[in-house]
Amino acid sequence: MAAGAPAAAGTAREVFGVFLRLGLTSFGGPIAHLAYYRRELVERRAWLDDEQYGQLLAFTHFLPGPASTQIGFSLGLLRAGWPGALAAFGAFALPSALLMFAFATLLPALSGPWAAAALHGLKLVALSVVAHGVVGMARRLCPDLPRAAIAVVAAGAILLAASVALQLLVIAAAALAGLLLCRHLAPVAARDLPLPHGPRLGILLLTVFALLLAALPWLAASGGLAAAAAAFYRAGALVFGGGHVVLPLLQQGVVQPGWIGADEFLSGYGAAQALPGPLFTFSAFLGARLPGADGGATGALVALAAIFLPGLLLVAGGLPLWRSLARRPAAVRMVAGVNAGVVGLLAAALYDPLWVSAVRAPADVAIAAAGLAALQFARLSPLWIVLWCVLASLGLAVTFPR
Repeated sequence: MAAGAPAAAGTAREVFGVFLRLGLTSFGGPIAHLAYYRRELVERRAWLDDEQYGQLLAFTHFLPGPASTQIGFSLGLLRAGWPGALAAFGAFALPSALLMFAFATLLPALSGPWAAAALHGLKLVALSVVAHGVVGMARRLCPDLPRAAIAVVAAGAILLAASVALQLLVIAAAALAGLLLCRHLAPVAARDLPLPHGPRLGILLLTVFALLLAALPWLAASGGLAAAAAAFYRAGALVFGGGHVVLPLLQQGVVQPGWIGADEFLSGYGAAQALPGPLFTFSAFLGARLPGADGGATGALVALAAIFLPGLLLVAGGLPLWRSLARRPAAVRMVAGVNAGVVGLLAAALYDPLWVSAVRAPADVAIAAAGLAALQFARLSPLWIVLWCVLASLGLAVTFPR
């Protein structure tokens, strides 16, 4: 494929079929998803070339939101226009969203000591996976002293007084710190991508994103599903740096108001690690578990739409403007600061609520540490970590019954 040449025109049906298979088989988290995309769509099908794929990777690094979902949406957009973009998103998210909804529906039936031990094992899964995420993100996003300092200060601030307002303030302060402290970073080289829309529609989509973000306080004050939608939209709009960063944002959004219990929240997050597809479908579990009439299928659909919408608006709106943005040193430095700040946010969440809720005895530390080592050094899929933590927790329940 010649550089800059558009991919051959495809159909939404073709895109849906390819991404449904990816949604059923893409285990391992966002980094693994990107490898699956490249093998399937760049190497096997030649929908785009490596340089174009690299541009998508660089662009989504600048954005909040679920990177693998945003890139999948963009690949569908390049292949078959807007119908292709929606087909790619829907097919990739559908399998894990349905499984998370099924888990939420079955959760009330999971009672007794065996079920309690299995659910505790899922909390240890979350501890292992997030610890692995903190280590990997710190290496990638905090490779120098200025960014490491931003991360440490952000973590300390959140641990001292965690709240949604403080998280927003920490992210804004990290952007300012990056602008001031990361002057050594260079702009990114960028090229145009073959898109079905131009800057005018891109600016309109970014305006819709900003207006919805500005309306969140009003939605939150309305109560009910509107307040839940505001919490999920806020989380989706502020997840810089990786999918695991959604955990502290959602914890503040749904656990702190009392909609979801902390143990239930972490059990669902642990279960999400065993599934293919995007981690953000954890929101289907949370939406289904909302209290009263706000929960069930309606809550799951609202949560899914609200958490994914900001990232999709940003990627669709920003793609026509990407080349101009990437040449601006100030944008590069601010994004670097934000990414360092969210490493601190995730590190704080690793202690509270994860460590505080999951670790009840020294054996729990050993189980979680073994899971972390398997991820870090053996590079096993999170699916194996789920099996290990749940079986080890069940074994402890049999050996040392409470």
